[in-house]
Amino acid sequence: MPTTKKPLVIVTRRLPDAIETRMMELFDTRLNLNDQPMSQSELVEAVKTADVLVPTVTDRIDAAVLSQAGPQLRLIASFGTGVDHIDLKTARQRGITVTNTPGVLTEDTADMTMALILSVPRRLTEGERLLREGDWGGWSPTHMLGHRIWGKRLGIIGMGRIGSAVARRAKGFGLSIHYHNRRRVDADLENELEATYWESLDQMLARMDIISINCPHTPATYHLLSARRLKLLQPTSYIVNTSRGEVIDENALTRMLERGELAGAGLDVFEHEPAVNPKLLKLSNVVLLPHMGSATIEGRNAMGEKVIINIKTFVDGHTPPDRVLEAMF
Repeated sequence: MPTTKKPLVIVTRRLPDAIETRMMELFDTRLNLNDQPMSQSELVEAVKTADVLVPTVTDRIDAAVLSQAGPQLRLIASFGTGVDHIDLKTARQRGITVTNTPGVLTEDTADMTMALILSVPRRLTEGERLLREGDWGGWSPTHMLGHRIWGKRLGIIGMGRIGSAVARRAKGFGLSIHYHNRRRVDADLENELEATYWESLDQMLARMDIISINCPHTPATYHLLSARRLKLLQPTSYIVNTSRGEVIDENALTRMLERGELAGAGLDVFEHEPAVNPKLLKLSNVVLLPHMGSATIEGRNAMGEKVIINIKTFVDGHTPPDRVLEAMF
């Protein structure tokens, strides 16, 4: 797409000020100043006129939207790592390149995952609420007892960049590392992490103390933790999810937590977010966060810089560095 004319770039949400300023300098950029999510009709209008669309993970760029894209739309430079919000097949059929922002959120998301792994068994948010509500009567030998994580088995679902970063942190906390992945990782990484590979997800789930979900949402991973698989977990086990809510059957998970069939859960993502199952909100054995696993200033700026590089490279007639070929687990 080499051209001397600045491409029309439409951005669907507010981005960090430094990123928006640079985009205004480099491209003919239209910003979303009120930061309200675009409706489907607004997304359709955007793809009809934009040379480049910059959506985020909450924008549904499905076949219905893409079918009305103008011939000038050649690039969707998504602000985010996940691409489950974009119909990649339809984009490919229409000759539209899709890019994302991998790698820059790895450490931030792994930090949040580790925070939840610590918070849920040790009942940190329960204790914090107790204190704020004025119900703490002082230290007691049997008060607010949680569970030690040292020596427990951690089962990681999805040993990509984030899963590996979680494993490195968890190993430092004395957890035994286990993982399930579509492909076994190389021997050097396995040896570094002292990780045990499970080809069978079912077999791994039945033996773990803590499960961390770090795989993307794809058609293959939708409800990967189904009601059947959740029942394989021990009643003393915990689930942590900083990936995508759709990977878990949330209704089944909620029922099991209500009945005490699982010890607890730490959830940063939800199946129908921003809606959260009201029954989850009433449970004391869960830690719930508003999809903030990657929410650092450094991470957001790095994401924006990747978006700019992808657009600039594409406009200059080269293959952008973060071109998405397929969603993988």
